[in-house]
Amino acid sequence: MQYLEKLDKIEVRFEELTKQLADSEVIGDSDRYRKIAKEQSDLGEIVEKYRNWKKTHADLEDARQMLNDADPELRQMAVDEVARQEPSLLAIEEELKLLLLPRDPHDEKNVVLEIRAGTGGDEATLFAAEVFRMYSRYAESQSWRVEVTSMSESAVGGLKEVIALVSGKKVYSKMKYESGVHRVQRVPVTEQQGRVHTSAITVAVMPEADEVEVVIDMKKDLRIDTFCSSGPGGQSVNTTYSAIRITHLPTGTIVSCQDEKSQIKNRDKALRVLRSRLYEMELEKQQAQLGAERKSMVGSGDRSEKIRTYNFPQNRVTDHRIGLTLHQLDMVMDGRVDAILEALITHYQSEKMKGPSEAAA
Repeated sequence: MQYLEKLDKIEVRFEELTKQLADSEVIGDSDRYRKIAKEQSDLGEIVEKYRNWKKTHADLEDARQMLNDADPELRQMAVDEVARQEPSLLAIEEELKLLLLPRDPHDEKNVVLEIRAGTGGDEATLFAAEVFRMYSRYAESQSWRVEVTSMSESAVGGLKEVIALVSGKKVYSKMKYESGVHRVQRVPVTEQQGRVHTSAITVAVMPEADEVEVVIDMKKDLRIDTFCSSGPGGQSVNTTYSAIRITHLPTGTIVSCQDEKSQIKNRDKALRVLRSRLYEMELEKQQAQLGAERKSMVGSGDRSEKIRTYNFPQNRVTDHRIGLTLHQLDMVMDGRVDAILEALITHYQSEKMKGPSEAAA
């Protein structure tokens, strides 16, 4: 198998880290212990898989040596063992190839989710609300936390725009391929003649930026305005200057937050969204510099591409990037999107594997 030398080095490093975690000096230094524990944990899965490969490989070699045994019963046992172990070894090798692929440094991050109604008027706002509910239910199934930062409702009860922070384990790794144009085909409730209409919304999934990744001069770069909140919540909502609008002067980026009654909480949420938007802008700038390679990158936040169609009359959802069609739209809209997300992850991992030099780097 390829990459044996690299796997050996990873196993040695894993054992070194395991010993360090038992060192009293390391245990006494919480920051150092946390850093070492994370690195050891990150290597744990690949080391376990590599050790499984070595055992299976050894068992297979033993069985192959028995193929020439004088005892016919032992030869038959060897034939059966080889037939069983060869597919297992190949499967483990494929899993190891995936584990050796360069990891997206953002996979562990939380995300800022932005959904906006596009073409289709009221119908688009209704669909935007349904897609946000779909993601919220999926987040609940993953034990993630969804915090709405800002929300703009339409006259028919839909959403013109909603921005939310989604926090939890490996949120970006599962959600990063959702950015793009989502198209819906169905008969709107306002349609008198039963004709199917097509509407669209845009979804953006951005990794939440850490403070060290986006440097903001709080005094020079920001203008922070307060205003009265609007929307449901009673009279106090409209009379308290708790809503926050932050303008990043160097880029003209504006973020508002009025979801919380506390001005401080709204300010903190707005800053989290602002950092993520600025971080996304910097990532897009870097990707643009790659020229033609940008087209092969996924999760780039390019919202010009239609990525998925939701056809209600046919109970069908189609992801156009990978040619996946499921006749389970009702289940998907209920938040059960695992089949789509897992298919996307598998597809793009396979695309990366086509460049073995990249995996070996």
